[in-house]
Amino acid sequence: MNNILLLTPVFTHNIWGGTRLKEEFGYKVEGNDIGECWGIAAHPNGDTTVSNGVYKGMKLSEVWKLHPELFGKENTLEEVFPLLIKIIDARDDLSIQVHPNDEYARMNENGSLGKMECWYILDCEEDSKLVIGHNAKSKKELIRMIEENRWNEWIREIPVKKGDFIQINPGTVHAIKGGIMLLETQQNSDITYRVYDYDRLSEGKPRELHINKSIDVITTPMEPVENCVKTNLELKVNCLNELYNCDCYIVFEVSVNGGFVDSMPAPYMLASVVDGEGIVNGQAVKKGSHFILTAECDKIEMSGQMKLICSVVNL
Repeated sequence: MNNILLLTPVFTHNIWGGTRLKEEFGYKVEGNDIGECWGIAAHPNGDTTVSNGVYKGMKLSEVWKLHPELFGKENTLEEVFPLLIKIIDARDDLSIQVHPNDEYARMNENGSLGKMECWYILDCEEDSKLVIGHNAKSKKELIRMIEENRWNEWIREIPVKKGDFIQINPGTVHAIKGGIMLLETQQNSDITYRVYDYDRLSEGKPRELHINKSIDVITTPMEPVENCVKTNLELKVNCLNELYNCDCYIVFEVSVNGGFVDSMPAPYMLASVVDGEGIVNGQAVKKGSHFILTAECDKIEMSGQMKLICSVVNL
């Protein structure tokens, strides 16, 4: 039986990263600029490794291609694993950025997927804010505000707190601000267009901006904040709480207090433990564990005291 694939993450070092991923999650990684933990990933820029069972030592991308039965398929699956799960520690502000949709990325980024993503706020400082959207009313005004460097007037900042959920559709201007830690569920893509980076230097040089591509893909005018942000969530214990359902994924919050049994919501499910510890289908897991419940699972059995963020591909 290979009902659970435990995964060893990969990490990125970023100009805005910090130390909380190793201090609070116990990851064995050096440095004080650790920005991202790619917990479940099968991308050329980060491919997680199976750490248990008969597939121990294999990359997730290999398992995906060679063993489609684990993902509920008898034949070859889509060319790439569809989702990517990260934990992000922003010690400082990330760049003001935007992601393309599938069509634009396919035509302009060598056939890559676009990048739809969402965030669950794991922790943040008091009075924290995120950049979500912008204030330009037309494409003409958008271009003028960018050309004139009217960043404070252009961007739209919103207050957030621990436990909030934010959906970031392609074309949405966004930025994680310093002091925020979150879990990101996204399409399996690493395409980011930077609009503005506070004139910071990396290794003595400004980081590359992508102004023209950003202008191409930014949605104008921006949709209302309430379409993007869910706050004061009413979540039940010992069940799959659906946070969001879109074409690319369905995301769940799971708070385990004691235990529960449920049916699988899809042929396979991605899961990350963000607090506590417990048992999932006979496998011990703890804060920082990332794993996939495969199609060999007849049901979900969880026990212990822990919180997880889970996701499935929307079929």
